[in-house]
Amino acid sequence: MEEKIREVLETKVKPQLSEHDGGIEFIGYKDGIVEVRLLGQCSGCPSAKFTVENTVEAVLKEEIPGIRGVELSACISRETLDFAKRILNKEI
Repeated sequence: MEEKIREVLETKVKPQLSEHDGGIEFIGYKDGIVEVRLLGQCSGCPSAKFTVENTVEAVLKEEIPGIRGVELSACISRETLDFAKRILNKEI
């Protein structure tokens, strides 16, 4: 199941998100729920929740029977952490 989820994210979702300088990372799958993290410009976007519902979840449900939903990971992205470190180190 996880391999199929990764394949769909890579071939169907990432191209859509990349149009907005964004990306997606698969975190995990359990009991029909897929957990993802948005990357790039999508990670801090105020519309992230809607992107997950209207794009990621819709595509996964259409492509893979058994997917019940998609949750957005509450973790801070690596990009955000790196950006914060650059600010603190006065590199920006």
